[in-house]
Amino acid sequence: MKRIMLFLATNIAVLAVLSITMRLLGIESLLDEQGSDLNMTSLLIFAAVIGFSGSLISLAISKWTAKRLTGAEVITSPKNPTEKWLVETVKRQAQQAGIGSPEVAIYQSSQPNAFATGMNRNNALVAVSTGLMQSMTQDEVEAVLAHEVSHVANGDMVTMALIQGVVNTFVIFLSRIIGHLIDRTVFKTERGHGPAFWITSIIAELVLGILASIIVMWFSRQREFRADAGAARLVGSGKMIAALQRLAKTSEQPLPDQLHAMGISGGRGGISALFMTHPPLEKRIEALRTGRI
Repeated sequence: MKRIMLFLATNIAVLAVLSITMRLLGIESLLDEQGSDLNMTSLLIFAAVIGFSGSLISLAISKWTAKRLTGAEVITSPKNPTEKWLVETVKRQAQQAGIGSPEVAIYQSSQPNAFATGMNRNNALVAVSTGLMQSMTQDEVEAVLAHEVSHVANGDMVTMALIQGVVNTFVIFLSRIIGHLIDRTVFKTERGHGPAFWITSIIAELVLGILASIIVMWFSRQREFRADAGAARLVGSGKMIAALQRLAKTSEQPLPDQLHAMGISGGRGGISALFMTHPPLEKRIEALRTGRI
């Protein structure tokens, strides 16, 4: 699946580079209004430019990033019946879903997983691990592919990039306001901004970014249910349930951190359910059985 963790490392890096560049060029100093107060309009525009740049650049290079992180090799000319079946199955499902046929790739991993990514629903990438191909039946693999194709058809990557852009904007906006207030009220800076503004802004940006990720994770989990429902329409709920049950029985090794949200299984939830990119497999199975999605 595709959401937040795909962007996280790239998004943070882009935000940092853009912010530093703005400061070195003196552009961020334009946020001072008459040298004594913040220009809120300029600040909001600045935050939006930086915030959306981070997420949209991450989206634009998502396929390249995913291939490099996993070592996924795109199947250009199938070398065996399995590869031919994979390409034909994804192509057929894409036609059913009304989208262009994604690139199909395989990456080396003993653990069963799969992911989809791409900034364009008609030019995406669907990749599966060798472990998934070895541990699942053909019907189960077909369901996993349908799940990933549904993510592409639903435009989940673009949706999550836009949500991340909005979140980035408010994180940057609020962090500068917090830095400004601390600089003025605690350190009594009267004109311009002192070191306290920059230090406080950076700390506030990190803290707010972590808290804001809870919102992005929630949206990610909802899109996961939608992808399960889309897969059920493409191949039948029975196959999708069987695939999720197989995943639940398998000891999973997650994808690289930046790709958690793109995978079929996500993870176990880590520190807190609030930061899970995927709902628990049991809940996804229950939702399919009860028809709640």
